[in-house]
Amino acid sequence: MSQERLTVRKIKEILRLKYEAGLSNREIGRACRVSCSTISEYTRRARQAGLSWPLPESLSEEELYRSLFLEVKRANVGRPMPDWEIVQQELHKKGVTLRLLWQEFSEQHPDGYRYTQYCEHYRQWSGSHNPSMHREHKGGEEMEVDYVGPTLPITNPETGEITQAVIFVATLPASKRLYAEVQPDQGLSSWINGHIRAFEFFGGVPRIVRLDNLRSGVKSPTYYEPDLNPTYQELAEYYRVAVIPARVRRPKEKASVENGVQNVERWVLAPLRKRTFFSIAEANRAVKKQLEILNQREMKMVGKSRDQLFEELDQAALRPLPEKPYEFAIWKKVRVNIDYHVVFEKNYYSVPYPLIHEEVDLRVTERMVEIFHKGEQVAIHLRKRQAGQYSTRSEHMPSNHRFVAEVNTEHLLEWAARIGPQTKKWASALFQSRPYPEQAYRTCLGVLNLARKYGTEQTDRACQISLEAHLLSYRDVKAELDRQTRLLTPSQPTALPVHENIRGDTYYK
Repeated sequence: MSQERLTVRKIKEILRLKYEAGLSNREIGRACRVSCSTISEYTRRARQAGLSWPLPESLSEEELYRSLFLEVKRANVGRPMPDWEIVQQELHKKGVTLRLLWQEFSEQHPDGYRYTQYCEHYRQWSGSHNPSMHREHKGGEEMEVDYVGPTLPITNPETGEITQAVIFVATLPASKRLYAEVQPDQGLSSWINGHIRAFEFFGGVPRIVRLDNLRSGVKSPTYYEPDLNPTYQELAEYYRVAVIPARVRRPKEKASVENGVQNVERWVLAPLRKRTFFSIAEANRAVKKQLEILNQREMKMVGKSRDQLFEELDQAALRPLPEKPYEFAIWKKVRVNIDYHVVFEKNYYSVPYPLIHEEVDLRVTERMVEIFHKGEQVAIHLRKRQAGQYSTRSEHMPSNHRFVAEVNTEHLLEWAARIGPQTKKWASALFQSRPYPEQAYRTCLGVLNLARKYGTEQTDRACQISLEAHLLSYRDVKAELDRQTRLLTPSQPTALPVHENIRGDTYYK
């Protein structure tokens, strides 16, 4: 049986959910969108490699990969497969179990499948035919999240412009206790911070967060591969919860939040429909009051309020909150440029120079920019706010300030001198204007390449004018070249070609 090859990050998530969250293979499969047999295979590989959870902090992603995969694989080709129709018939007999049938099969075929793989093959053959049934929710087990359909209008007090805010809802299915808040949009920041505030509202963390296939939480909202957004994945790891997207067209898998959404629409938003709100904060204060009334109202079918049931069922079962709430972070893949810097929001951050042209991951918080290569942190910088700034660490630079043999300060100055003396002066001034010459390489290369289009004489003249005006950017030099090009009048008379039929300007003298 062939196993799908997963990313190291997803394998680590499988091990976390298995040994830390204590989920079954079926629940892990739902959370990670992989088959139960794949989960069994990777947990088996981890056991054989002597790995346990938590993984050693010193274990890199590359080392984990080698531990799991650089082993001799037993060939699965030629393994005997049971006759599943006979297995199905035998299971209908009193006292017959899958384990008994597997034991009998193993006696006849010692080289056959192990028990877990045997069961998984049987499940795949038989399919899922479970009848619909009422789900009994355990206290503190799950939190379901979603957005309310109707929006809440927010009026700008200065312009009168009306924008539509959205309502985030979270509920604990055991007690039906609800949390709701007004958000400006359904973007990733709002989505993540809604979870953080919901955990704080409930005073603890459940084992599972169940959600619809929202674009904010799921990277690719399809049935077959709805991978979690990297930031959402990090939130799940930080709070040690398992995030399980509801399957497409399976509303009963998140019935509690669907019912909670309906209650928020009826008992929170409807009473506020005639009010005018001038800010998100004002709307949230009003929603909080209505939410308190809803959670304290007695439910007729139960005879208790949501708050009372929460104290009885959920409160003690929830895991404690971490000391500090999760800090929202953006993850982004970028490639290291020739000057060993990466770009985020038009600012430049250095990485160790051997990583030139390598792909790295950025983790950007409100204050910091962290850079990872193959799961290992290779750089960290304070986040710059004004566009065009550099953050360069001296330890990231080679000792001789040369990051590739072909490109360095001397080489660029020689190239500039071949274009003209003013170009060399301009390049020298450019290098002196930066804390490190490497920060100017990209600008210098761009200007030197302009000579191919505009010619060396015109480029040298443009560099002279730019230098006299203390303009040391690619944009300024190119603007000067474009200005010079426009000044060349296209209507100027040009010399006529020599030809016996052309009389010339002296014919009539």
